[in-house]
Amino acid sequence: MHALYLVIAAACVLIIGYRLYGTFLATKVLAINPAIQTPAHKYEDGHDFVPTNHWVTFGHHFAAIAAAGPLVGPVLAAQFGYLPGALWILIGGVLGGAVHDMVVLFASIRHDGQSLAQIAKKEIGPVTGVAASIAVLFVLLITMAGLSIVIVNALKHNPWGTFTVSMTIPIAIFIGIYMRFLRPGKLAEASIIGVGLILLAVALGPLVQNSALAPYFNYSDKVIELALPIYAFFAAALPVWFLLAPRDYLSSYLKLGTIGALALGIIFVNPILQMPPVTKFVNGGGPIIAGKVWPFVFITIACGAISGFHSLIAAGTTPKMLDSEKDIQLVGFGGMLIESFVAMMALIAATVLPVGDYFAINTAPQVFATLGMQVDKLPMLSQLIGQDVAGRPGGAVSLAVGMSYVFSSIPGLTGLIAYWYQFAIMFEAVFILTAVDAGTRSARYVVQDMIGVVIPKFKQINWMPGALISAALVSVTWGYMLYGGDISTVWPLFGVSNQLLASLAMVVGTTLILKNTGRIAYALTTFIPFVFLFITTLDASYFNLTHVYIPKAMWTNVFISVLLAVLCLLIVFDAARKWITIIKDQKGMNERRLEHEKVVQELAAK
Repeated sequence: MHALYLVIAAACVLIIGYRLYGTFLATKVLAINPAIQTPAHKYEDGHDFVPTNHWVTFGHHFAAIAAAGPLVGPVLAAQFGYLPGALWILIGGVLGGAVHDMVVLFASIRHDGQSLAQIAKKEIGPVTGVAASIAVLFVLLITMAGLSIVIVNALKHNPWGTFTVSMTIPIAIFIGIYMRFLRPGKLAEASIIGVGLILLAVALGPLVQNSALAPYFNYSDKVIELALPIYAFFAAALPVWFLLAPRDYLSSYLKLGTIGALALGIIFVNPILQMPPVTKFVNGGGPIIAGKVWPFVFITIACGAISGFHSLIAAGTTPKMLDSEKDIQLVGFGGMLIESFVAMMALIAATVLPVGDYFAINTAPQVFATLGMQVDKLPMLSQLIGQDVAGRPGGAVSLAVGMSYVFSSIPGLTGLIAYWYQFAIMFEAVFILTAVDAGTRSARYVVQDMIGVVIPKFKQINWMPGALISAALVSVTWGYMLYGGDISTVWPLFGVSNQLLASLAMVVGTTLILKNTGRIAYALTTFIPFVFLFITTLDASYFNLTHVYIPKAMWTNVFISVLLAVLCLLIVFDAARKWITIIKDQKGMNERRLEHEKVVQELAAK
């Protein structure tokens, strides 16, 4: 099948989903009200709570949620064929991920910008609040360490990539100062300058790599492992307008521009998908993912379909920046659907490679030798790129090769394949780094809330000593996990823990919708995705425990997997009791339904 058909189908599904289902959720289920003051205005402090232009907020939110998941997950899931991944990205993105992100963002806005754990405590109960806090913190630390190892592998001994990524930091600081003090309100002007500077940094990358400056940007993996948590500390502790928001906003241009260019390249080249719709590995035994297509395609493709990490941004930095409730659909629902499109482009980039080449890149040489496959264009591509790309599992390299293959197929661009490959590697690093800084800031909020139980002053988010101490604790903890070299044993936990967190967010959303609307039918918008995802994730976790972790004596993974499963089961049982109590109160349900319908009608009249 030609790739163009998949691009058109994805665009149509996502646009229709936003227009119909997103609008239904905004107007009927959530009753978004622009007249209600957002936390950014209510608690404006110039540090964490800062009313921000809706396009800057969208750019920050999209850049923060779109990390390695929509790029790497679909590439790895291509082992099962292109069809399972494509269906999950589209169906899961519209009915699961976008609902998840929008509902959590709405919940946080209506709870003064509080975290998911704090919302869970208020909506369900103190037991759920404590369990959610522990689960969220574990997931955040695993996520930050796991995502960072991908950056380390992309940037070590890579002066070009390191220079370009490093330059996004001073550029972001300059743009933050420019928009706040030099030229307030001049967003278009600041955007042009910022994007121009980033493109200049990209263009100068090859020159730096071949100049006397190269040694200053040529770092070992250990140096980068130390630098990343240090950067994340400052991004988490400094005022949001100073570094995090402008950097994420400007990075979103690079991300969207690259994905847009890839989409145009696919449309122009219209390559044939070499991977079959379904492979024999759907029944298990694959060289990349050992399990069957169910449940593992739903765990492997997290970001891009539905991801619990998004709830930490939607109930972390974003609600403290949102200028108006009317932006919730654009930022929450729309940001997720753009990420789904990114995931679809990544899936296509992987599946246009010859089947043998795809598996040769994503498996160790000794494993590939047992598959009975032959490489096709890989030796030629390796020669043009300038390095052997075979035997580099993890998804990042095969995505970069696939993107390079598409771009170099355009007449006149064939000789630039090495440039496209390095650009793709740098592009992936920037994608991930924006999630690391936003995730660390979200973890800072969680730690401040937990310490605040003992030392109440810590609950003041903008209290600088508390912010610095909490940011340092978070950065040092996941930095230790990263530097300790034990990430290979922690990384497999990311998929399961991420989806368990998404299930938790859907539980909170279901409770909130039941209490606000008095309608069981409306609560199904989050309850149905929760049931599917929770059962699927527990099944995957059980498979990992019995087939991977215990046989290999990976006891850290065993402990964390069991702990997260127990915490989530505890939360679900506690929430179920709450749901039963709410539904049994028919008088209360009727009162809530009538009140909600009145609000919906009043908003529609405006």
